[in-house]
Amino acid sequence: MSVPVEPQGLIDLPALRRAFREGKADRIDRFNRARPTATTARLLLTQLARHVDGTLKRLWRLSGMPRGAALVAVGGYGRGELFPASDVDVLVLLPEGLSSEAPEIQASLSQFVTACWDVGLEIGQSVRSVDECVAEALADVTVQTALLEARFLFGARKLFERFVQAQREVMDPAAFLRAKTLEMRQRHQKYEDTPYALEPNCKESPGGLRDLQVVIWVARAAGLGRTWRELAAHGLVTPFEARQLQRNEAQLKLIRARLHSVAGRREDRLVFDLQTAVAESFGHQGTPSQRASELLMRRYYWAAKAVTQLNQVLMLNIEERITGLAEGPMRPVGDKFFDRGGLLEIAHDDLYQRDRHAILETFLVYQSNVGIKGLSARTLRALYNARGLMDAAFRRDPVNRALFRQILSAPGGQTHAFRLMNQTSVLGRYLWVFRRIVGQMQHDLFHVYTVDQHILMVLRNVRRFFVPEHAHEYPFCTQIAANFERPWVLYVAALFHDVAKGRGGDHSELGGHEVRRFCREHDIGPEDARLIEFLVREHLTMSRVAQKEDLSDPDTIQAFARRVGDPRTLAALYLLTVADIRGTSPKVWNAWKGKLLEDLYRATLRALGGDHPNAAAEVDARKQEARQLLALHSQLPGIEAALWKTLEISYFARHDAADLAWHARCLARRMDSEQAVVSARPSSVGEGLQVLVYARDRQDLFARICGYFDHAGFNILDAKVHTTRHGYALDTFEVTSPQVLAPMHGEAELQHRDLIALVENQLAAALVSGAALPEPSRGRQSRRVKHFPVTPRISLKPDERGQRWLLTVSASDRSGLLYAIARVLAQHGINLQLAKVSTLGERVEDTFLIDGNSLQRNREQIEFETQLLDAIA
Repeated sequence: MSVPVEPQGLIDLPALRRAFREGKADRIDRFNRARPTATTARLLLTQLARHVDGTLKRLWRLSGMPRGAALVAVGGYGRGELFPASDVDVLVLLPEGLSSEAPEIQASLSQFVTACWDVGLEIGQSVRSVDECVAEALADVTVQTALLEARFLFGARKLFERFVQAQREVMDPAAFLRAKTLEMRQRHQKYEDTPYALEPNCKESPGGLRDLQVVIWVARAAGLGRTWRELAAHGLVTPFEARQLQRNEAQLKLIRARLHSVAGRREDRLVFDLQTAVAESFGHQGTPSQRASELLMRRYYWAAKAVTQLNQVLMLNIEERITGLAEGPMRPVGDKFFDRGGLLEIAHDDLYQRDRHAILETFLVYQSNVGIKGLSARTLRALYNARGLMDAAFRRDPVNRALFRQILSAPGGQTHAFRLMNQTSVLGRYLWVFRRIVGQMQHDLFHVYTVDQHILMVLRNVRRFFVPEHAHEYPFCTQIAANFERPWVLYVAALFHDVAKGRGGDHSELGGHEVRRFCREHDIGPEDARLIEFLVREHLTMSRVAQKEDLSDPDTIQAFARRVGDPRTLAALYLLTVADIRGTSPKVWNAWKGKLLEDLYRATLRALGGDHPNAAAEVDARKQEARQLLALHSQLPGIEAALWKTLEISYFARHDAADLAWHARCLARRMDSEQAVVSARPSSVGEGLQVLVYARDRQDLFARICGYFDHAGFNILDAKVHTTRHGYALDTFEVTSPQVLAPMHGEAELQHRDLIALVENQLAAALVSGAALPEPSRGRQSRRVKHFPVTPRISLKPDERGQRWLLTVSASDRSGLLYAIARVLAQHGINLQLAKVSTLGERVEDTFLIDGNSLQRNREQIEFETQLLDAIA
């Protein structure tokens, strides 16, 4: 039976090609000549889409496609807007009973696509039935997203309506939200995780158009609206925020349209080569102190920053609507805040209007409470609307100055606190000098970040010197930092070292003036104030001397030693210098620069009469104490040497002397054993056992250890995982069991001995097994967790080289949780390099250093994160 087809009209293809290209060129030319405004950009995008609509309809008739088929616009084209160089994505929707493999369909499709390209339409097409669309959407969230924005063009409208209904029926808003959130997080990491990259992608970078599209997609999937006005009607945004969204979206669209027009091709990156031309198309002219491109980029960065803030508010709002988190229980945190599922929520909408001190208190509370992972939509919205409250009087307020000092001098959390303060515009409002460098570009060969982002990267690097989990990244710096008192002095220097850039003149000298004023206003003592000012003024000196002067000349070393004056100042300058260089670009730091700086440090320390820092004093003391303990156990001198030389400094930083001695005794003469070594002893820190496992490393080793503890009824309180230089895993676990009693006398001691023997034998046997990993048990949650659930959260970020990844997991504690995590790691072939497992009451905060090929592939990485979230839920 023949397939009825559309009547083929006689279309003059050359004439159609000429009309299409001239029509497109005319619209772009009028846009280029018009004053660049949101209206002109909106008109251009709409007119280009309508122009393509008309051309496609004429070509559809020419192709002879069957009458029952429909032509559908999808993706960005489905939104009814086209940028000058965007692709045109369409779906050919076939009725049931027709196959895309049928010869007549293939012929018609070939004729249609060929005609499109002949005319000048860069088309991307797919051919599916309604059922095939549903199956593809369920299998691939990218396809589901593209189909979500489908728009009818031509053909069988009833078929299109059936397609829309089928898509709506299979849509799972919660699953879609999670997939798009993971996808957005991955995209942000790909584009440097900042809206302030020097060559940002105005579509894909954080704060770009894609962030706004994601909000509309998840809102649309949940039936909460398709436009900012509809979202406002559903209470997701205020009218003011809706206007801000429209204004900043229009700004980004205008920049992207101008970029396409200037480049003459699809180019979404504001690369240096095009920035000046795009700036001039806006009418910007350079001045002696500022380039035209800097004026354009400042305009872009302010829009991108606003989008980033509003994206956070909206995504959290939508998540609360979909998951019901907004109705969940809240735990009071002081009298001004609540913890709602790991997000910090203000007690009252007008909190900041009533108490302006609460603005900075927000970040102190966020920083000080380990379980709080972010700010709620309500808090973010309140901060966004409180910007006008942070005036000169706010900055002069002694209470606020004391709060700011508390944030600086807290035991940890500075990196997250200051990044969040910058994202919410609080940092620039409180430190007015910092506001001047937000979005400030740096035109040199080294920096790939704007000044504010570079400063926060340097702060992050300094902070990591004091965190043992990052010892593998900065081993020598970690050794030096171990003895450095009052680390907050370095944090202040990091915040101010480049704060005067872009003013003209010596930014180090100007920054010295600024930080001196800051120290005076914040009651910082004279000794620390002098050191901070010295670091800001001299933050380039050590790098210059190391790379440009002769370090073999004693006069060079003596002159530098006189300049720094004492070992504490030398240590501070060395740490700041390393942090600064590593914060310019992932490509700037190398081993050669590191060696030069380290050589200068060591030579200067000797000139100052300090100790030669082969290791941190604390680590040295631990090693010496461990040797004494070994001697008390009648061990021969040097028995520990073979083991210790295979381990990184992070191992010594995370174990006390008793652990070091115990490990050395257990592994003496068994360093290269092919059989797993399992040893257990009563825990020295409480009830339970401490278990040592030493075996050849393999992907499922950690999972098998955790699986044994899970099925044997043990609860893992802590795990320290290390990998030796010769490929062995050295893992230590703190475990408890209902049958374990505190080590006392008599029966309790006997019970411990029996249990130790049981664990050593059974765990060693479990590690030999080649059976598939069993399903994890679903341990019971405590009553408290049921009333105050912790929202499961994961964070997966690459290290500087992109070879290893830092995985952090936050969830409610339950038995079997660590095994559930380890099993997912093993299933995806992910290697575990380091683990830190912490149980904080009813909450676990676990950190893993991992690597694996699957983490380098986007789709597999998202599958891994999705399965991990399912495992910890």
